Amino acid sequence: MRHKKAPKRIISPDSIYGSITVGKLINKVMRDGEKSVAAKQVYNAFGIIAEKTSQDPLMVFKTALENVKPIMEIRARRIGGAAYQVPMPVRVDRKVSLALRWIVENANAKPNGEFKSFAAKLAAELMDAANNTGASVKQRDTVHRQAEANQAFAHFRW
Repeated sequence: MRHKKAPKRIISPDSIYGSITVGKLINKVMRDGEKSVAAKQVYNAFGIIAEKTSQDPLMVFKTALENVKPIMEIRARRIGGAAYQVPMPVRVDRKVSLALRWIVENANAKPNGEFKSFAAKLAAELMDAANNTGASVKQRDTVHRQAEANQAFAHFRW
């Protein structure tokens, strides 16, 4: 067990929108420390969103994030030699990080045939999530269903 609590890292906001959440998205997209490449992909995706929806891409992104954020999740808890799936509420910072992770993972999982670049995949996933459809929203619903199914073990919550 950790003796001291790990210090919270301060994420710098992105350069164009000045949003910390967009900075977190860029960090999630980033691979091998190529932050400028990741930023270019995210901004290209935002450009595609602005072009297709004729709305502010930041508002579409925030709506998508709100639609994907989970309220409950299940965690394994060992009691008397048995592992139970215990439903628990999700902390605010974890909600954002789970939502961003799911959006990026599901954008990556999209087939290459219909999309030209990762920016197009990310834009499609964000627009789907903003409309309450798509793989990320489906993933959130699955997590909620599992939490509801294991409601009988809620008394094991710590």
